[in-house]
Order: sequence, then structure tokens, then C-alpha cells
Amino acid sequence: MTAVPRRRMVPAYLATGGRSRPGTDGFERLTVLFADRAEPPAELEPEHRRLWELLRPGALTVVEAAAHLRLPVSATVFLAADLVEAGCLRARAPIPRAQQTDRSIVERLLVGLRALR
Repeated sequence: MTAVPRRRMVPAYLATGGRSRPGTDGFERLTVLFADRAEPPAELEPEHRRLWELLRPGALTVVEAAAHLRLPVSATVFLAADLVEAGCLRARAPIPRAQQTDRSIVERLLVGLRALR
């Protein structure tokens, strides 16, 4: 059996500052987050800095960021909302699922393609 590396556990209520609601509404699990600055402000808390550094190379969803940070999704929403309000991150709504394609259109397309042979 391999040993799991020990890490410091940060309770979620400490990461959220004891708040029960984030300052910005509208974050979902699939909201896409990405860094908006080249350098973060010096006054960021350690958890906020970890999230910003995670997003610096590219975009992630809230749930992906939570998994990388090993924090609950709800706590990650708080951190992301704080960074969006500070202008360090930008958030984009998740891309909605595509509507189902009409089967008759696909069948007509196949008939047309077979006729080209």
C-alpha cells in the first residue's frame, strides 16, 4: 500500500472567510474561469493566490478548479467571486448544451451524399 502524502487541511469555512453567500451571484459548477491579469495583487490571501496561479496558464471550470485545489465547489465559488470582484479573474457562463438535431435533416443529408456517388 502506498502512503498518501500529508497535506495541510484548510476547512472550507476558513477559505470562505466564514461567509455564507458569495459576493457575486451566477456562478455555476461549469462556469469558466480565467486569469485577467499578468500579475496578481500582492494582498491576496493564500487560497486566492493558489486559485489565481492555477488559472494563469489557461481556463478551467469552477468544478475543475475545486478538484485541483482540493476544496469543495462551494468554497471555490467564494474564492472565484472574490477574485472576479477584485478584477483578477473573469468568469464566463457555461456553454449551453446543443439542441438535438432533427433526424429528418440528417436522413436527407445522407440521401444526398449517397446520390453523389
